[in-house]
Amino acid sequence: MTKIKSLKDTLKHQGLRNKLAKLLISKGITSKIVLDAIRTIPRHLFMDSSFEGHAYQDKAFPIGANQTISQPYTVAFQTELLALKPGHKILEIGTGSGYQTATLLALKATVYTIERQLELFKKTNIFFRKMSYRPKKVIFGDGYKGLPEEAPFDGIIVTAGAPEVPKALMSQLKVGGRLVIPVGTDDQIMTLYIRKSATEFEKKEFGSFRFVPLLEDKN
Repeated sequence: MTKIKSLKDTLKHQGLRNKLAKLLISKGITSKIVLDAIRTIPRHLFMDSSFEGHAYQDKAFPIGANQTISQPYTVAFQTELLALKPGHKILEIGTGSGYQTATLLALKATVYTIERQLELFKKTNIFFRKMSYRPKKVIFGDGYKGLPEEAPFDGIIVTAGAPEVPKALMSQLKVGGRLVIPVGTDDQIMTLYIRKSATEFEKKEFGSFRFVPLLEDKN
């Protein structure tokens, strides 16, 4: 998580983001709006200052509470799978550093985001206010349950590895909505579910990724 004392974004940082976007293109990211978000969002500010020199490498880094900021390719890949349009109502499970949240906001989504780690929830809330990022709601709670009071959603994105797909999240999708979730224990398979009707989902798989685990509140 960033140390708020320095919120500078320089021409050097912008140049590094342009290089990062080119790298993501070479890895198969094609969405112009997603790439524009990568070029725009100052990722170094979402990280502890000790990692600033590495912020535009395509790598994950620790952010506290045994969590990580996802590598830019993963953020771009998941965001691309959501097929966002301006105004889409999106539920994010796992706010973390807020970098994925900022990417969704850059695509003009209406974002509801849930974080279960209190340390990150508090730090990221402060950071959002400092940076003028405005999710619709930032919730401290159990992502397994989703957010039924705000459902249905055009899209749901899960930023942690789930051993199985939470049924609550499936039920909170609109017909036509998309759930992007990494499924598995050690390595996860990036999985897209598209809701075709009240009872029918189309499933697509997109290869292996590695995430921190999605934890469920058993109380």
